[in-house]
Amino acid sequence: MLDVAKLAGVSPMTVSRALRPDTSVGKKTRENIQNAAEELGYVLNTNAANFASHKTGFVAVTIPSINNANFAETLTGLSEGLRNSGLQILLGYTDYSKDEEERLVEQFLQRRPEAVVVTGGSHTERCRRLLKQAGVPVIEMWDEPEDPIDEHIGFSNAAAASLMVDHFVSLGRTKIGFIGGDEMRDTRGLDRRRGFVRRLDELDIDSQRIVSEGPPPVTMREGVTSLTKLLEKWPDTDAVMCVSDLSAFGAISHCIRNNIQVPEQIAIAGFGAYDISEVSNPTITTIDVDAKNIGKYTAALVANRLGYSEPSDLILGKPKLLVRESTTPI
Repeated sequence: MLDVAKLAGVSPMTVSRALRPDTSVGKKTRENIQNAAEELGYVLNTNAANFASHKTGFVAVTIPSINNANFAETLTGLSEGLRNSGLQILLGYTDYSKDEEERLVEQFLQRRPEAVVVTGGSHTERCRRLLKQAGVPVIEMWDEPEDPIDEHIGFSNAAAASLMVDHFVSLGRTKIGFIGGDEMRDTRGLDRRRGFVRRLDELDIDSQRIVSEGPPPVTMREGVTSLTKLLEKWPDTDAVMCVSDLSAFGAISHCIRNNIQVPEQIAIAGFGAYDISEVSNPTITTIDVDAKNIGKYTAALVANRLGYSEPSDLILGKPKLLVRESTTPI
């Protein structure tokens, strides 16, 4: 700051005032200071001001996967929604681990975020305690927890899975399987499985055709190996719900290589409305969970809770069944 002040011919205090958004410094002086700062590569250090005002300008966010298209869309919506508020995201990657989430949350809170956004409603007890005592807005997204910490924005994965079961049954399919991953880590995948089983039980249809393969996020490769195991054990299976569109694409690829007709011999559906579901051949029946708007709605809620904006009229859509060629021939 002393170097900038010397180059601009002003005092350090004037530099400090000029580089803040609510400056009272004259236009010409401010321009000279900004030019000097630009020339020297100087960026104003706001730590002291943030400490005094209790505003750090960032929102802590945890996501379980950085290569999952749905979470990428949610993060995009969150970033776009916060842009006008001047808030920035400090991102943490949990790799579907509750223990890692706890570690990240503890580190984030040491940096005094203005709000914390976590993915899902299942946490370690210590993580819940840290979030409850954080003293800032806490948003749980992508879920409908039974005991929310503060506020939540999401949907019931179990109810969304039941939509797919009803679709299969409406087509006359009754030998229905489920392909998922390690549900002990992927709690949203576990909820989908629970919804799948519960709905089949309600309809008095066998709900035992389940294969869990690989750590989350489940990939195309797990889709291939899981369907192979499923058909080896239950060769008469006539429909399969996959925990994601990627695993559904892998399952369909296995069918194509082995001359199994989709959907004539077996109907296959995914979850998430990934881009791949639209371009696959056949196109993949899936559940659209409005992933980007989850992020936008979360951003609007955070900005409103922190006083950066008025309440938003944005409406979050409910999970929607998208019927395509993999379950219904065109």
